[in-house]
Amino acid sequence: MPHTETPGTEAAPATRLRWWRELPLILLVYACYSAGRLVVRGDVSDAVDHGLAILRVEKALYLNAEHPLNRLFTREPWLGIPADFWYASLHYLVTPAILVWLFRSHAVRYRAARTWLMTSTFIGLIGFTLLPTCPPRLLDASHGFVDTMAHYSSYGWWGGEASAPRGLGGMTNQYAAMPSLHVGWALWCGVILWRYGRTRLTKTAAVVYPLVTTIVVMGTANHYFLDAAAGAAVMGAGLLLAPVVTRYADRARARFLPRTAAAPADSSAAGSPNVSAGCQTSAGERIPRQRHPEPRYGTGTEPGASPSDAGEGAPAPAR
Repeated sequence: MPHTETPGTEAAPATRLRWWRELPLILLVYACYSAGRLVVRGDVSDAVDHGLAILRVEKALYLNAEHPLNRLFTREPWLGIPADFWYASLHYLVTPAILVWLFRSHAVRYRAARTWLMTSTFIGLIGFTLLPTCPPRLLDASHGFVDTMAHYSSYGWWGGEASAPRGLGGMTNQYAAMPSLHVGWALWCGVILWRYGRTRLTKTAAVVYPLVTTIVVMGTANHYFLDAAAGAAVMGAGLLLAPVVTRYADRARARFLPRTAAAPADSSAAGSPNVSAGCQTSAGERIPRQRHPEPRYGTGTEPGASPSDAGEGAPAPAR
């Protein structure tokens, strides 16, 4: 019978992923993300200029959705307070949860999705470095924006400095608005849920989560619309670069880590006398693997053996 592969195993990775290897890697990337936001603060005046430039471009293109959304969230607490909780928490909960789900349920797809996410995150850090941007909430009040997280700070753990807990605002870079990784990571979550979710609920969440996140980041005055668009563009660039990153990672692993030894051949097949190196059949069998389990006794047959035991060419015993 020809050998067939079990469906679903043909794309299995050569090295099995282990959670105790993946967790330090993810924590390292997130530490770089947090450190990059903290260390690269940029000049405040440049950040304000960049924010105002984005606002002018949006007004020229009639894309200024931030003002109406921000006024709505400020006027209606039943919208503004849940939006603040959404912004302050889901970014740090949903993404790791989907990574864990993907690792447990779709391990074959996990590495590519994780590499895509990490590559995009590093691209976003480059954006924070090269283009520090003042978010709408930090502009002068004359521009008409209200920081809803400061406005509703009594309802949550955050203060008036982004989504950081009270007293820890100095540990975050408030001018890391371009691109919006809130939107970028939410888009990644949506794509993963859409591709690998099997229920109507996951398909719905795949659409709702990135869409609502985009509305939330603008309504809370944390990002401009172009920040959200840049977050989506960063994820697109990360998706294109992820295969390249994977190839370089494989080369580095092959160079610096010892290769796994090949699995030894089946010892039972090696010691079988049925088929020799020249593929010749042994005495007493018509075709390979049709020999009987009883041992042979020299070139003849055991006394009293039947013709079938004696082999095809042996004479029948006298009656």
